Amino acid sequence: MLQIRIFGPDRFLTFPMKSFFRLILRVFLFVLLGLSAILIAKTITFSSRQIEVEPPLFSESPAGATARLSEALQIPTLSGGDPANFARLDSLLRIHFPLAFSQLQVESIEGGSLLLKWPGKQAKLPPILLMGHLDVVPADSVHWAYPPFSGTIADGFIWGRGALDDKMSIWAIMESIEQLIREGYYPERTIYLAFGHDEESQGNMGAGQMGKKLASQGVQFEFILDEGSFIITEALDGLDEPLAAVAITEKGFVSFNLKLDMEEGGHASMPPSFTAVSTMAHALERIREHPFPASLGGVTGQFFDYVGPEMSGFNRVILANKWLFAPILIDKLSADPAANALIRSTAVPTLIQGGVRDNVLPLQVEATVNVRILPGETIASAQAYLEKIIDNPSIQVLLADSDYGGDPPTASSTEAFGFQVLQKTIGEVFPEAVVAPSVSAGYTDSRHYRGVSEQIYRFSPVMLSKDDLKGMHGINERISLENYERMIRFYRRLIRNACQ
Repeated sequence: MLQIRIFGPDRFLTFPMKSFFRLILRVFLFVLLGLSAILIAKTITFSSRQIEVEPPLFSESPAGATARLSEALQIPTLSGGDPANFARLDSLLRIHFPLAFSQLQVESIEGGSLLLKWPGKQAKLPPILLMGHLDVVPADSVHWAYPPFSGTIADGFIWGRGALDDKMSIWAIMESIEQLIREGYYPERTIYLAFGHDEESQGNMGAGQMGKKLASQGVQFEFILDEGSFIITEALDGLDEPLAAVAITEKGFVSFNLKLDMEEGGHASMPPSFTAVSTMAHALERIREHPFPASLGGVTGQFFDYVGPEMSGFNRVILANKWLFAPILIDKLSADPAANALIRSTAVPTLIQGGVRDNVLPLQVEATVNVRILPGETIASAQAYLEKIIDNPSIQVLLADSDYGGDPPTASSTEAFGFQVLQKTIGEVFPEAVVAPSVSAGYTDSRHYRGVSEQIYRFSPVMLSKDDLKGMHGINERISLENYERMIRFYRRLIRNACQ
């Protein structure tokens, strides 16, 4: 009979082979049952963080609201473009919203920005700040269904550059305030509005100047709301409801210049095994092959704590037990560009230059790599990581522009008044949506206001599909008539909820 000997030659126990395998099987089953119990217990106790709200009564949307937004989209307020266009847009705002401009304190900022103040009844209550930007990026009319600066209203949409980024926010805010004033409403707390004119080109002259002005006046806001995220349908596998991702922080932003200087060039007819171009290409390929490490902690962890309980099937089990399924979850999220940006810093080459003629081996090659930094990391750590991955001392990794960019900000609290008001308002206007704190992959004007509030949120109340998002800075930017109507409702409810 085969036996198993345990504890060495001098002191041992012997087991029949069958008994030994039975013991191993029992241990395995015991461990499996224990693990299953833990998984089930954590899944059952993975409770919802959504809140129940009473559906409010909504007033009819202001007559002519879509036509007014259409007019705004017809003015090409390109960032850094003709100042006359910003003057035209300023005049249009004053024409469209006469009650607001007669009752609110208005300050014009050189270049086209506007800072408005609606004084509240109780001066002791900290004010709130609602933000937006008036400028847009250029648009090539090729492939657009309707000209990008036509403001066409067709097929249930308003078409044009700025329909999603970001004139719709400003016009919806102003429509809501104009309507509230017409109804005789007066806020308990003061409301500030800050509309920048150069967000698409760093925002230093618009939001930058307004942020400094407010800081110098000692203003401290209860919370700030800027653009930055949307309500996305079919956002995640296993989540049937639309996802309202409220960004409580945003990624840092930095671009690095990769510089390579070769001692020898030469004729293209007799190339060495590695040229300046191929060496730089190899470095860029190493960056692609070795992405930044993924993280399921911090705000990303909070995001899944809010989303996970609303998911179905095995997806809910995975998110309730991230401690066990983290590798599976990371692999799955890494396959989707939007989800991948949520869990790690990203690095991508955006510019490359080198060479003078097609038959001359260049001595210098430069490439620009744009990095969006996950909260918890820094510009310094991103630079160190790129240097480690490239692993070539002949390639310098240098800051591309020290005046633009910065580390990620501290995350705002989900327990604070601002997040609670946003969650309630989203529930009232978009009852079908799941609300979750998130990280904005974009770099917004809100960074200029970090000194005047600890609670900054980035969210646009628009329900979109992933395909709709492609219109931002792309072709066929548009907003549905239903979405725009709900935006106006949202800001009306937000003001009432925050300032009652």
